[in-house]
Amino acid sequence: IEGVVDQITEYGAFIRFGPLDGLLHVSQVQDDHINTDVGNQRLIGKETKRELRVGDKVRARVVTISLNEVSPRESKIGLTMRQPGLGKHEWIEEDRNKAAAGGE
Repeated sequence: IEGVVDQITEYGAFIRFGPLDGLLHVSQVQDDHINTDVGNQRLIGKETKRELRVGDKVRARVVTISLNEVSPRESKIGLTMRQPGLGKHEWIEEDRNKAAAGGE
């Protein structure tokens, strides 16, 4: 899915896609330890220094769904960005350019 970071919390980020929000848990942001900076609304990779902030556009994959048929907005949707081709749009482009240049 394509979405926008709507909120940063101690345990992850809420991603808005269409009328719904999904939870991106800190363990599913990237293959790096994540430091949470709720005051500045950002998640930061300890080694990579990659930051995820409110308003960032991302590509994620749905990994869990718990639908609430009575109130769809109350449904719980779990997301991941820990696979190739997923993440903040700038990260995806950086990785694509690195691969094209022969890097890892």
